[in-house]
Amino acid sequence: MIKIFLAFVRKELFHILRDPRTLAILFGMPVALVLIFGYTVTNEFKDASVAIFNEANDDLSYQLVDHLTASGHLKLVTSVRTTAELEQAFQSNQVKMGIVIPAGFEDDFFRQRKADVQLIADATEPNYATTLTSYARQMIATFQQNQNGTSGVQPYQVSTEIRMFYNPQLEGAYNFVPGTVALILMLICAMMTSLTIAKEKETGTMDLLLVSPLPPIVIILGKVTPYAILSFIDAIIVLFLGYYLFDVPVRGSLVLLLALVLLYLLVALALGVLISTKAPTQQTAMMTSMFALLMPTMLLSGFLFPIASMPSLLQYISKIIPAKYFIQIEQAIMLKAAGWDAVAFPALILFIMLIVLLTAAWRNFQVVYK
Repeated sequence: MIKIFLAFVRKELFHILRDPRTLAILFGMPVALVLIFGYTVTNEFKDASVAIFNEANDDLSYQLVDHLTASGHLKLVTSVRTTAELEQAFQSNQVKMGIVIPAGFEDDFFRQRKADVQLIADATEPNYATTLTSYARQMIATFQQNQNGTSGVQPYQVSTEIRMFYNPQLEGAYNFVPGTVALILMLICAMMTSLTIAKEKETGTMDLLLVSPLPPIVIILGKVTPYAILSFIDAIIVLFLGYYLFDVPVRGSLVLLLALVLLYLLVALALGVLISTKAPTQQTAMMTSMFALLMPTMLLSGFLFPIASMPSLLQYISKIIPAKYFIQIEQAIMLKAAGWDAVAFPALILFIMLIVLLTAAWRNFQVVYK
């Protein structure tokens, strides 16, 4: 009996070792998850984009700017000359924090023994904004101590005023509602579409459909259209609940927002169709969707963790995650009241992704069923 049991175990072990997909799940997924979580779940940050509005333009203000950017945690992206330019930098997602140094900074510091600095943070990501302002205040305190010397007496002081743009109450819902819309659309559109088509392939009914008088493109569109409609309704429901239950506003154009929701939805559908052309079974489609879509959407899109806090490699990988650009679009329109100019670039990236994914899916479909 023991020999029979050992032989059965050996047979199953060989079966597993001969299947590269199973090996990838058993060994590849744990390693990938450890690496992704290890590098994304962190409170540290570096190269946070900062704009300087220096009205003083004196030696001491330049020393302060150099001190703030010397550590590498804050990166000076642009210097603005007006508050309108600063707000435009926030709307276009160019910077995450603005530092305003008022006129007469050096004179106030040495003559009146007190000078003011204003820190303005993009609070669409509340935790990240709090971290940035806390670090900047600490750096300003260090600068003040350096100017006072080592005597222990601090006659000169720099007081900081903090202002949170777009989310002054630091409500977490302002961040998770846009992220939830992106995640739901990706799950329903991509995962369910890939499972539906894979099921047809697995049961053999897809072959029957393809020999019918209907063209293949009509069959595929007929399969994905219901999920597109239901996903669009889901997105409206989530936005509605976010507005009425969590007071998440839509300050910009609702028509523009819904149009770009539809664009992102089409990208997710194209991903689902592409996965289905590669996956022979529902199980394979499910695992591929979970590993290639769900986890990256949650971890590398900026939904849960700031992309700026991640290593450079993961930041480059995040550039191919559609949800990253869609969340930027949502935050810009919903929270910053931004128009088309501010969301044109991420919308263009999503459109390019749609064309590339549709082309790849169509070619794979023709190869499989040629």
